[in-house]
Amino acid sequence: MFYSKSFINTSREDPKVAECRGHKLLLKANFLYMVSSGIYSYLPLGWRVLDKINKIIRSEMNLVGAQELFMSAVQPIDIWKKTGRDKDLEEVMFKFKDRKSREFCLGPTHEEEITEIVKRYISSYKQLPFVLYQIQTKFRDEPRPRFGLMRSSEFIMKDAYSFSLTQQCLEDNYQKMYKAYQIIFDKFKFNYFISEADPGAMGGSASHEFMVPAEIGEDVLYFCPKCKKYYKEEGKCLVCQCETKSEKVVEVGHIFKLGTKYSKAQGAFVLDQQGRRKPLIMGCYGIGVSRILSAVAETSSDSKGLIWPKTIAPFDATLLVLDKSQTQEALSIEALLEKECFSILIDDRKSPAGVKFNDAYLIGNPYIMIIGKNYRESAKIEVEKRETGQKFEIAKDKIKDFFRDEYNIK
Repeated sequence: MFYSKSFINTSREDPKVAECRGHKLLLKANFLYMVSSGIYSYLPLGWRVLDKINKIIRSEMNLVGAQELFMSAVQPIDIWKKTGRDKDLEEVMFKFKDRKSREFCLGPTHEEEITEIVKRYISSYKQLPFVLYQIQTKFRDEPRPRFGLMRSSEFIMKDAYSFSLTQQCLEDNYQKMYKAYQIIFDKFKFNYFISEADPGAMGGSASHEFMVPAEIGEDVLYFCPKCKKYYKEEGKCLVCQCETKSEKVVEVGHIFKLGTKYSKAQGAFVLDQQGRRKPLIMGCYGIGVSRILSAVAETSSDSKGLIWPKTIAPFDATLLVLDKSQTQEALSIEALLEKECFSILIDDRKSPAGVKFNDAYLIGNPYIMIIGKNYRESAKIEVEKRETGQKFEIAKDKIKDFFRDEYNIK
């Protein structure tokens, strides 16, 4: 893709509305547009990252047998009254009435709706177990939207729901999701950890949070630097007795053993092997998709800009053309790499070299390639690794092999 033809409009100045480093960089690098406080549009660069995040999540959900669906954003308040959560979440619900004076809300979450769907179609133990999931926009009337996508009024979530007849089957599904989440967060290159958590308004018997240390975190846990363990309360480490240190953390995923809270309240029963009516046993598994974009920006950046992991970067490399006469050569290099499924952003603008370098660092693609004035004589492409600053000189006929090695493609 030519930079000159793209909808990329970076800013030289730091945005005044930015509250933290990640928020500042996502706005400055033109990944997001702030519509209003807590409400954002995802611009082409940001959407490319989100799309890759979604693909990773979908791949792992599908591998554990989960089936994707897409539920409505608008929900009738009546289904919330069945569980009493119309009162529990009243302060954060966006509520309205239609022209027939029926009460609705914009879904802050989807436990009630998925239970209504499942009870309509499932009546026997023979149809169990199964897992349904979606990637959907949620809406919450946050009293104080903060830190860009970290706490916003409109956000994207992956939420999955398991349905079982027995507690053991719930446990099996829970463990599958637990392991799938580890694979997912490993692919995002997070320095994450897992903590037991309070189920809160979701209900159920147990839950686990997937947390990422970050200065903008609104939760505080206590960390043992020796054992690498986290605790809910300050106290010496239970393993080595070292003093723990407080650390701010961000939640990026949360899984719950919901049990029968929703099925009993909403009348979701099935017949077991003996013909007895039993409530469905449920689990719920959430990932903050848009929050991941923000968490990576916050934890993977430097003074020059963003540093995207290879797995979710908008492009694999930015190719800087410093001599306009080399544009066709840049297209030839792009074609070589695109045959291997690498995506390249060619900066063909008439801008000064300094501007091109600054934007390349700011956007944060994993590699920066340079076709300079000496390319005709040397026939070598300069390559810089964004994360480490390592520099290489690679012959054109070797550039494909270089990227295959870097991405561990056999």
